Amino acid sequence: MTAQHLDTGTQDLLATLDAGVLTLTLNRPEARNAMSKAMNQALQEQLTAAEFNPAVKCLVLTGAGKGFCAGGDVKGMAASGDGTVGAQTIDEAIARQRHNQRATAGKLFKMPKPTIAALPGAAAGAGLSLALACDLRVMASSAIMTTAFARVGFSGDYGGTYFLTQLVGSAKAREMYYLSDRVSADEALRLGLTNWVCAPEELAAKAQEIALRLANGPSVAYRYMKENLNRAMAGEVDECLDLEATHHIHCGQTQDHREATLAFVAKREPVFKGC
Repeated sequence: MTAQHLDTGTQDLLATLDAGVLTLTLNRPEARNAMSKAMNQALQEQLTAAEFNPAVKCLVLTGAGKGFCAGGDVKGMAASGDGTVGAQTIDEAIARQRHNQRATAGKLFKMPKPTIAALPGAAAGAGLSLALACDLRVMASSAIMTTAFARVGFSGDYGGTYFLTQLVGSAKAREMYYLSDRVSADEALRLGLTNWVCAPEELAAKAQEIALRLANGPSVAYRYMKENLNRAMAGEVDECLDLEATHHIHCGQTQDHREATLAFVAKREPVFKGC
């Protein structure tokens, strides 16, 4: 069967369906695939369509070039002076953030089909959250993970606090959020944050191998299996997503966030003041 290239409405997200595997590629390599409005909207639409498309048996989320996803566009935030609200009221921004999170990370987590994140490079901030929302992860040996939020004056979004706590426990999740240190692929494997590590040139083939096994597996059983596994996890993901959305929007109003975005662009260390 010939691979089918789907129209996502933007070059920021590429979509290919082949042998039951839908591959979604975050495609802003010049910005390490930082999330744009167009990318976010297209990702929501593709995930919604994939959930109800019987031809899609498994989904792979990956990034173009040398990165997986750098999360939010920090340079864009610095230019606008506000990474969360813009022309909206705070309540409108919170409602939009909640919708965006549930329609992307929440959808990856709850979609009744297996999802795989293939990381060719760094997964940071919301990019890490998207990777952790998937059922399985495979990393290139050169890839890293980092929460990154503390470095830009944010508390976290897209479900990362929920997913990370479930995977590594509360103490390690707090360490990773507070300190924002980089986690190598080998350390991620040791911690259980990734399922496989392979050479960079083998990443696409490894992800495809796993995806094809799943695409050719018992889809009904997988659907119930995933629901069983999700229900076995303590807490409710929507509650976490909503709380993160509220805190994320409020953090965007702080001087620390503004200072951090300016420092990012100037390539200097931010000076946080706790306000």
